[in-house]
Amino acid sequence: MTNIYNQILKSKIENEKLLAILLDPDKIVFNNLKILIEKINQSPATHIFIGGSVVENNILDELISKIKVDCDLPIVLFPGNPSQISNRADAILFLSLISGRNPDFLIEHQVQAVPILKQTDLEIISTGYILIESGTETAVERVSKTKPLDRNNPEYILQTAQAGEFLGNKLIYLEAGSGAKQAVPSEIIKLVSQNIEIPLIVGGGIIDLQGIQNAYDFGADMVVIGTAFERDINFFHT
Repeated sequence: MTNIYNQILKSKIENEKLLAILLDPDKIVFNNLKILIEKINQSPATHIFIGGSVVENNILDELISKIKVDCDLPIVLFPGNPSQISNRADAILFLSLISGRNPDFLIEHQVQAVPILKQTDLEIISTGYILIESGTETAVERVSKTKPLDRNNPEYILQTAQAGEFLGNKLIYLEAGSGAKQAVPSEIIKLVSQNIEIPLIVGGGIIDLQGIQNAYDFGADMVVIGTAFERDINFFHT
């Protein structure tokens, strides 16, 4: 599968909203994978994102291979570090944590990933990743050792997103963080979506279907659901 980014662009132009289910390989029970995939196939998901804090390559390869047996959705890597790359996926979000100032997550991990990526056929999608304050310390904050942007300073968040766009990022990802107490505020989604030209992804802290719809209504082109689906695989059918 190729041209995933072009498909995302086309959906944005046609105002067709997208939904990604984020799977953390560390939390997958392989004996339950068939049921999990069945629930994904029954959901409105358009993409599967795969990533986590500590992932072994052999687990990643095996997981993607098993998913592809029973699911036709594009699989996009959402890596925490260069070890989380598998050629069995379709694409990778080439993330730069532009909300933080830790050089490892701004550029060093990306440099280290290049020799690995050059050996794959993955579609590489440059993504400006922005962590927004969410009421609790998230895994992204702990691992990256960076502070999220103040949710009460929307103009600075917008400037950061626009800087990412000016730098050539193809996507902007507003992230409240895994298990966040608060989702990205609607006014921030609206402000950013109205002032950038590239597609906007929003994730973190969304706990119900209304939360997904709210993000769409305020301008998100794609919403990512992770923790809520992990906790309840019937999330989309309750």
